[in-house]
Amino acid sequence: MDFSWLISHPEVLLLVLAPAFFICIGVEWLVRHRLPDSAQYRPVEVMCNFALAAMHQLADLLTGLLIAKFYLMVFGWRLFDIEMSVLMFVVLMIAQDFCYYWFHRASHRVRWMWAAHVVHHSSEHMNFTTAFRQSFMYPLAGMWLFWIPLIVLGFDPQWVVFVVLLNLGLQFFVHTQLIHKLGWLEWVFNTPSHHRVHHGRNPQYIDKNYAGVLIIWDKLFATYEPEVEKVDYGITKPVNTFNPIKVTLSEWLDMVKELANPKLSWAQKWQVIFAPPQTQPITEELLDKAAVKAAGSSNTNGNAES
Repeated sequence: MDFSWLISHPEVLLLVLAPAFFICIGVEWLVRHRLPDSAQYRPVEVMCNFALAAMHQLADLLTGLLIAKFYLMVFGWRLFDIEMSVLMFVVLMIAQDFCYYWFHRASHRVRWMWAAHVVHHSSEHMNFTTAFRQSFMYPLAGMWLFWIPLIVLGFDPQWVVFVVLLNLGLQFFVHTQLIHKLGWLEWVFNTPSHHRVHHGRNPQYIDKNYAGVLIIWDKLFATYEPEVEKVDYGITKPVNTFNPIKVTLSEWLDMVKELANPKLSWAQKWQVIFAPPQTQPITEELLDKAAVKAAGSSNTNGNAES
């Protein structure tokens, strides 16, 4: 079978996988009454998830041409000419998954990126439609930057984009509670059990299991956590809305509101944008306390000098 057309039109890959996605959703939906703890569906949230997916795809289409042109420019500076083969395809899959790990980790540790990624984590349920819960702000957040090293190495941008989409497509299948442990596969691959942990707001589960396809990166870089305690899904600061626009822009608006504070120094503004999202927000109260503390320190020093 000739896959050359699919490689030259990688954006079609998710449409090719769509029947498998909807079959999985259908099965989960059908068993939701028999297994209410493992197949939790709220129609209003499902509608929100599909709306988020549609907006995400539209944003990718609108920005894709510009990003593709940039990738082609970077490809002109490649270090090697890599000819694709079965071996090179496997190498690219592993290399891209490694890059995905660092993209995903950065998306939890840099607030600018978290502002986009938080959309995916804001659901308090786990089912296959949760995989569709994506942000149209990813192009602005910079997800596409993480694949540049692969292009610089010499992998054709079309192949890189194809593998990125394949990786994301495979991740759909880990968004479920129906599948428990998968034996020896748990040692090597990201599984539903591993990914349930990633979506938990239990203290021990926060910022764990960033894997895309291979869980080995988490084990290598000390971010692995097994599923033991029942997972409490969601984020520590719930969005409390099913409006897809509000879900998407909530964290961005919070960030803009904090940046608009005229009392913030440039260093504090930098912190608002790039510090980990768990960092305590810089509020008026905190700034006033800091000012009082600084004034007290100044008075103490003045008294000491006199």
